[in-house]
Formats: sequence, C-alpha cells, structure tokens
Amino acid sequence: MIKKIIADANTHEARVALMEDNDLVEILVEMRGKERLVGNIYKGRVANILPGMQAAFVDVGLEKNAFLYAGDILCDESDFLFDDTQDPSNVKKKLEVPNIKELLKPNQEIMVQVLKQPGGSKGARVTTHITLPGRLLVLMPTVDHIGVSRRIGDEQKREQLKEFIGAVKPSNMGVIVRTVAEQASDEEIASELKFLVRLWQKVQEKSDFVSAPRLIHAEETLLFRTVRDMLTSDVQEFIINDKDYYEKVMAVVNILSPSMMDRLKLFEEEGNIFDYFNIEDKITKALQRKVWLKNGCYLVIDETEALTVIDVNTGKYIGEDNLQDTILNANIEAANEIARQLRLRDLSGIIVIDFIDLEDEGNKQKVVDALNEALKHDRTKSNVLGMTELGLVEMTRKKTRRKLSALTQATCPCCGGSGKVYNLDNMAMRVRREIIRTVKSDAHGMFIVEVSGPLAEYIVAHNNQNQAVLPHYENAHFFIRSVKNAHPEQIIVTQVTDKGALSGTQVFC
Repeated sequence: MIKKIIADANTHEARVALMEDNDLVEILVEMRGKERLVGNIYKGRVANILPGMQAAFVDVGLEKNAFLYAGDILCDESDFLFDDTQDPSNVKKKLEVPNIKELLKPNQEIMVQVLKQPGGSKGARVTTHITLPGRLLVLMPTVDHIGVSRRIGDEQKREQLKEFIGAVKPSNMGVIVRTVAEQASDEEIASELKFLVRLWQKVQEKSDFVSAPRLIHAEETLLFRTVRDMLTSDVQEFIINDKDYYEKVMAVVNILSPSMMDRLKLFEEEGNIFDYFNIEDKITKALQRKVWLKNGCYLVIDETEALTVIDVNTGKYIGEDNLQDTILNANIEAANEIARQLRLRDLSGIIVIDFIDLEDEGNKQKVVDALNEALKHDRTKSNVLGMTELGLVEMTRKKTRRKLSALTQATCPCCGGSGKVYNLDNMAMRVRREIIRTVKSDAHGMFIVEVSGPLAEYIVAHNNQNQAVLPHYENAHFFIRSVKNAHPEQIIVTQVTDKGALSGTQVFC
C-alpha cells in the first residue's frame, strides 16, 4: 500500500489529506483563528454543580461554559493493556465514578482539558484527567499506570516496553505507549518522556501563577499534529505546497523523527495542490449522500442527530450465477467502502448499517468479519456489535473531532436540513390557501402574489390551460410576480394601489 500525506497550507486555512493507493481516506481541515480546542488545558472555575446529572459546568473563558461529567476525571482502560504488577483493587478503585458533590464545590478553581469540541447549543466537554501526547508516548500525570497500545501485536515487545517504561517513568505518573514506539529505540522513548514531564511541570507552574478562567496550554496546530500522529514509517511521502510551512515542518521532523526527513517534499507545480492530486473532486464526492462502488453497488449515507444510517443497495451489480454469492460479494465490497467512508467523513457515535439481506448465518459472519478487518486501518477506535435479527449491523465509533460535513457545510436555507421542499402541485395549493386566508372574499383592488420562478411559471401555465390555481373574487384581481432567487416555499401577498407597481407581473387572474 502506498501512503501519502498531502498538505494544502496558507494564511487562511490548513488542509491535510491522507492518501492510500491514490484513494482519499482522511481529510483534516483547520481554519486560521478557529483551531480545534480538543487537547487545550484550561484553569477553570466551577460555575454550578448538577448532582442529579453527576456533572458540573465549568467557566473556562469560552463563549459557553464547559461540561464536566464525574466519570470524565477517569481514564478509559479499554484501549490499552495495563501493567500486570499493579494492584487490581487500586485500579478498580480509580475507575469507580465518585459523586460529583464529593469532588467539586461552586467557585472552585480546577484544571481541565477539552475532550470534545463545543457545537450547536452545547459547550465543550472537559475532563480533569490530563493527557499530554507526544509522538511515541502519552503522559498522564494524574494517574499511576502503564498502558500499551493494542495495535502493537508482538507480545514480547509489549512486555519489553512495559518493563522499560516502568523503570524510567516518574512513580506518580502514568504513560501510554503509542503504536509508533514499537520501532523506536529506548533512548528515543526516554528522551520524549523527559520532554513531556518538563512540559507538565511548565503547565503546573503556569496554573499556579494565573487565575481562572485562563488558557494554560494550547494543543498544537494541524500540521504539527500531522507530523506527530500521522507521519509513520509506512508513509512514503509528505508533500506540502507552502515553502514557509514546509520549512517549519522540516524543523519539527528533524527533532521528532530525523529518519523521516527524506520523505518531506515541497510542491512546486503551478496551481492548487489538491487539484493536482485530484483531491478536490474526492472531497466533493465525500459529501454526497449516494456513494457508488466500483462493482456497481451503491451506499446511501444519512446523518441524523442521534445516529448515522448506511444503506447498501445492489444498484447495477448483477454478480454471477449464484444469488447468495452475488449478495455476499456485494456486501463485502460495501463493508470495505463503509470503513473508508467512516474515516473520510469522520463519522462517529452510533452507526447502523443495513446490508443486503443474507440467509446463511455463515455469510452474515463473513460480512461482519470483513467490516472488522477493514476497520483495522482506522486510527479511531470503533466497536462492531454484530448483526441483529433484522439483518442490521450495529457499531460505534469514537468521536475525536467534528465530522467533515459539520466542518464544510451549513444547514440548507431552503429545506431547513430535511433535504426536501414542497413540490409545485402542493405549493400552488398553498398559494391558493394563503390568498383565501389573507384576502377577504369581499375585498376590492389589486394584489401581487410574489413566489419563486418555477412556481410562477407553474401557475401561469395552468392559468393558460384554463386550470386557474388562484381563487376567483368578484372585485379583487391577483397578479403573479416571479422573484429571482426566492425561497421555493415563499408566498407573499401584498395589496397595491399604484398600477406602476404591477411591472414584472406575469399573469392577471
């Protein structure tokens, strides 16, 4: 597999695309001045406590107060294997959720870190369990344990890493060993650990010096995070289009991973780097509701407030002689594409997949296995719960940042997000009802009805066919006016006294 990172950076925004065999699998976007808050550390003040919700609101200086759940002061051990030498009872005690009233008091100053971005009417979600990520390690200064990424498959290497970290880490701090550390030397790991410990000491010193609410430590920018989290040994090229950012990234790579220096390249061609690598078109397709597969099948992806629903359809795929083999192959192909779409669109939360119905239980399991296998390439944790009796696959995917549609799109002002507007037949009747509602039957004079262009044409055409849509009043006359760029459901009825105001109307009724 050929992996490339393509970075489009300028003074307004930074975009990073991860390509695998020329397929776009991840796209990250960050606007200048609107950098993500996840990872930021604040000194906040408890605004109020909600015992019934086991939560508190914390003023950290943002537009909305941050939300702190009692359980968010604890770590999630499901991603890691913990040091077996620890007392299990101590670990269990740390993982119990305490009563929020026993932990916090109103106006108390606490240090918190952002877990989830603020969005809509909700503020940021924060935790008191601080983590400082590096390239090889993640330092957890508030707990005392060792975790090793499950993606490190070599059991002997995992044990070696546990023993080494246990020998060099501070006794009152925790460390998570990241996957990339499998290829690192002991000296590199120890050096990064010392750096992270010094960084934590600086964070503490600043926290003691300033008053709440105040930002203490900001997460790195997108390009730095890309070097830290994505530039691994299996990436062949990291191409950047801006010389200044290219030099900054070179300096960072030279410190974090000097062996990767030869993989950095400056894009010196004319035009947009994303157009050159055909990424712009791929982003556009990533926002479409329908996704066509190479075999002729297609997916329909609907994002809702509560969950994401993905429907698999055979489309143009006719397969071979055996129907069940045809359906199985279509579903397996769909499973691979679904895993890619989840990464590309950065969909998270509850995800329900409606695969094409299969009769054989063994074939159903093959589809679930194919989905699990495809998800192994995803850096974000996911959990496939299996196939239900209705043939639906239920899964979850951890939310780490805003999904692509939320970053690049806004709610449609025409349909309000539903994806649909009233058809012309219905709108014509709505016009008729609006006139009857607002204009009395004994009214006198002239009235202009302002509607969208297509609706005006529809009413005019039916009027010319002696199928008048508008109501007939003895002493009132109605004129239709087409309004350019009007909302498809706009209806404005206005009485006029000056005939000059009738210019631009299309039909007299």
